[in-house]
Amino acid sequence: MLPPITSMKDAFSVKGLNVAITGGAQGIGRGIGQAFAELGANIAILDVNREAGEREAESISNLGVKCVYIYCDVTDLDILKTAAEETYQRFGVIDVLVNNAGVSKVGRLLDMDEALRDFYDVVDIDLYGMVNSTYFFGKRMRDTGGGGCIISITSVCGRITSETFLTSGYTVSKAGMDHFTRQMALELAPHSIRVNAVAPGFTHSNFYMTPDMETRLSGKTPLGRFGEPLEVGAMCVYLASPAASQVTGGVFLIDGGYVVNGN
Repeated sequence: MLPPITSMKDAFSVKGLNVAITGGAQGIGRGIGQAFAELGANIAILDVNREAGEREAESISNLGVKCVYIYCDVTDLDILKTAAEETYQRFGVIDVLVNNAGVSKVGRLLDMDEALRDFYDVVDIDLYGMVNSTYFFGKRMRDTGGGGCIISITSVCGRITSETFLTSGYTVSKAGMDHFTRQMALELAPHSIRVNAVAPGFTHSNFYMTPDMETRLSGKTPLGRFGEPLEVGAMCVYLASPAASQVTGGVFLIDGGYVVNGN
C-alpha cells in the first residue's frame, strides 16, 4: 500500500528517480526525458535510433543527471529483454517506465496490400510493444518489491474516429493501450505499482504535419494551438510524483479540448 502525502513539501518531486523511456530519442519521448531530467531524475533512453539516442543522452547528461542510451526494439522480445536487463544493471532500480515508442501509418484499410503490413506494423509497435515492455519492466518492479510507476503514451485517437487521419491501426492500438492500462492498474496495484496513461492530442513531434493541416486542426482545438512534448512530459512528472500516489488506472487527456469540442 502506498502511503498518502502528509505535506505539500516535495509532493511533486521526482528528484533521484530512475526513469526508462521507450522511444525516448525524439518527439514526445524527448520532451518527457527533458521534463524529468530538469527536475533531477535520471534517464534511460530506449530506442531503435542509435544516433538520435546517443545524441539525446549526451544532451540530457549536460543537465547534471545520469542519462544513458540503450538500444531497444520493443517488438523483439529477446532484444527488449536484453535492454531491460542492461537498464537494471546500469541503474540498479527503475522507478518509472514510460511506454512511449510508437508509429503511425495513414491509409484506408481496404487500400492496403493483402499482407496488411501498414496495419500490423503499427499494432506491433504501439500496442504489442507497450505490452512487451510492461511485462519485462513490470515483472522486475514486482519482484524487487519496491513498487513503481508505469505511464503509457496513448492518444486522443483511442477514443475518437477521424476522417482527417485514416489510421485504423493507430486508433485500434491506442484504444487497446487505454484498456490495457486499466487492466494492468488492477493487476499491479497489490504490488504498489501504479499504471496510468497520458493521451495527447495534436502535438509537435516527429510525426509529419503540413502547415495547412496544423492550421486547420488548431482551429478545431478550443485552446487554439498544438501541444508541446514538454507539456506531455509535465503530465508524466505529475503522475510519477508522490502527489499522484492515489492515482492509478487513469487515462489523462492533454489535447487543448479537442475531444470535448466534439471532433
